[in-house]
Amino acid sequence: MQQQKMVDHLFRHQYGKMVSILTRIFGLKHLETIEDAVQDTFVTALRTWQNGLPENPEAWLTAAAKNRALDLFRKLSAEQARIPKLDNGPSAIALNELFLESEIADSQLRMIFAACHPELKPQDQIAFALKTISGFSQKEIAASLLLKEETVKKRLVRARKNIIESQLQFEFPAGTDLVPRHNRVLEVLYLIFNEGFHSTQQAFLVREDLCAEAMRLCKMLLQNEHTRTPSTHALFALMCFNLARLNSKIDHNQQVVSLKHQDRSLWDNQLIQVGHFHMSLAVETNTLTAYHYEAAISAEHASAKTWQQTNWPNILHWYEQLNVVQPSPLIALNRAVIYVELKEFETAKVILESVSVSELEQREYLYHGLWAEYHHKKGDKQKALLAIDKALALVTNQAERVYLEGKKAKYTT
Repeated sequence: MQQQKMVDHLFRHQYGKMVSILTRIFGLKHLETIEDAVQDTFVTALRTWQNGLPENPEAWLTAAAKNRALDLFRKLSAEQARIPKLDNGPSAIALNELFLESEIADSQLRMIFAACHPELKPQDQIAFALKTISGFSQKEIAASLLLKEETVKKRLVRARKNIIESQLQFEFPAGTDLVPRHNRVLEVLYLIFNEGFHSTQQAFLVREDLCAEAMRLCKMLLQNEHTRTPSTHALFALMCFNLARLNSKIDHNQQVVSLKHQDRSLWDNQLIQVGHFHMSLAVETNTLTAYHYEAAISAEHASAKTWQQTNWPNILHWYEQLNVVQPSPLIALNRAVIYVELKEFETAKVILESVSVSELEQREYLYHGLWAEYHHKKGDKQKALLAIDKALALVTNQAERVYLEGKKAKYTT
């Protein structure tokens, strides 16, 4: 079990590195073979480590990746003539240099921008990047994008096909190509972080490894002069504010603790200050993005010493601005939450009735959960129970199920 956990952890942190390096060597046209090879490397690791982990698992995987590179040259007939050049001499040194940290970062930047290439359909880009950069399974991608697994599978197949047909190159975009692809990259990192911070998987509500991976990739963008933009700073600030509250989100019994009841002494004030620092850099622009507004909302929560001291008018203002630049059913739900909290029930009702429930897909339970809270605060016990039962019938995460069951118990008293 310990070995499996270690491999799972390393998979999250090493998969993207290994795929990116090997793709830089072999090209995007061999990506499917490369992904299979990396998967095989982790299977081999699990089998080899059954009797004990190596002293340095990451170094072991790096060495395995180098060996896999040579194996792939032997497997790919078009590359067979180059095998001797990699076994020794200057080319072997060049291969080793591709595994230096600076080159790994460069390869990963190339990969994530390749995933967001305009030749790929916009809806395919995010799914493909989540798979290629961070090793998401089809199920995890479906949960993150609120899609069916079969839809995700089709998008991945289509993306790989387009890459081959368009003969895409593994390179960093330049000039006017950079901005739109950079925007797509930020969206991918946002989704990765959200899947970690609020997982839709059945067993886990919080997956710190995904949060850390998203922040690592965002830091990588901040370290590059071409991608160190106000939007990148805003996204990183948002991640900092949210991650600062992580330790109080789940109690010692692995149960959900609502923001209202979280122990704020557990919040990471140092991380909050880092968030404020990046937010100050993010606002050095006249163009504010959805990341700016979401970070502003999280900053308001992080700054409130108690739930009662929360500045709801400010938060509502930022949500209204967010709804202008990026309207969505989830944003509508959050706006309705605030109006319920402020006991402005008629406005909350109008917003809830305007939500397209089908667009929420896996998150539909949130809609019914909010209706339950709405009816409870208005004193309609019967409607509150009907709504909470609808939410319970749809929720998949066990921790959230327990949380909703606790709500139901409160409604019955």
